[in-house]
Amino acid sequence: MREKIVRAVAGSMVLISISLAYFVNINWLLLGVFVGVNLLQSSFTRFCPLEKILDAAGVEKGNSC
Repeated sequence: MREKIVRAVAGSMVLISISLAYFVNINWLLLGVFVGVNLLQSSFTRFCPLEKILDAAGVEKGNSC
């Protein structure tokens, strides 16, 4: 369950970043860059800040797809 939430939040943040860059200011692309860099580093370090937040919120890991 947690993996689905992480992917959904990351995808939403990228789409929001692109929309804000198009309609508001090009600098909003930095949000998408931050999300991408965070996903990349978490693949190497296995540390994801959103997972820590979900731990604190009591969301279980769950193994089903």
